[in-house]
Amino acid sequence: MGVRGFTNSRTFLRKSYSSASTCSHRMVTSSALNAENLTPELEMMTAAFARMPDEKLRYKQLMFLAQKLAPMPDNLKIDANKVPGCLSTVHVHATLDDSVEPPVVNYTGDSDGILTKGLVALLVRGLSGNTAEVIDKVTPDFVNTAGISASLTPGRNNGFLNMLATMKKQANEVTAGATTTATNEEEEISSASIVTSFDEQEGRPMYNAMMSTLINFLKPTSINLVDNSHQHAGHAGSKGYDGESHFELEIVAECFDGLALVKRHQLIYTILGEIMPKIHALQIKANTPEEVAGKVEA
Repeated sequence: MGVRGFTNSRTFLRKSYSSASTCSHRMVTSSALNAENLTPELEMMTAAFARMPDEKLRYKQLMFLAQKLAPMPDNLKIDANKVPGCLSTVHVHATLDDSVEPPVVNYTGDSDGILTKGLVALLVRGLSGNTAEVIDKVTPDFVNTAGISASLTPGRNNGFLNMLATMKKQANEVTAGATTTATNEEEEISSASIVTSFDEQEGRPMYNAMMSTLINFLKPTSINLVDNSHQHAGHAGSKGYDGESHFELEIVAECFDGLALVKRHQLIYTILGEIMPKIHALQIKANTPEEVAGKVEA
């Protein structure tokens, strides 16, 4: 009943406790399991294996797990998914389920060796449904706590360590890959919205210089520079540039995030350092994209 009882692991555990006086099973403390940083499923299976009365039952249970392991698609049995350093041929493959938050990793695997396949099944079942961070913390010591290592030759034990290491690596890779993809998509969207050019206007050197400088340095998502010099005829030409003395600037840029209104204006004045002495006045309205989208205006 120990072999098939594992399919209903909680029932198996209850029966193991009730038979403590008659079975010489391994005692496993919660502190020992916690020290191995196991997933909930691995913790349950480790305790269940440890409570089996002898090595023969543990071996049979591994065989049963191997039989119940879901088939691995042939197209995933490639060199990239092959576990190095195993006596048998072992393949494992990780996928990321981002339909939940945080995203979790799921595995499929297979081996041409029945005992090794049981170990693969143990890890596939025990690690699937957890984040890469949780999986990465799992220590291999649980195979000793479970009493499984007694059934393993040194070669198979090394193979088991390689399986766990490979699955950790895959978990980190698929998680990092998803993060990189999301980041790249965000950057592409952000880059696509940045103003990178403007139509130069003949005979307006101040306008052209200001637009070019602001676009190059601030990477705005929106910029509108209006020449209001005609409204201030008395100032026109007062600094040697007839017709270009007063401007009104509306600019939206991410770089303003976290800056107070005064600091934003100071930043613009600094960037236009060589141009500012050549004009008489510049009115500024500087906001972030979030503020323009409906939040508090600076």
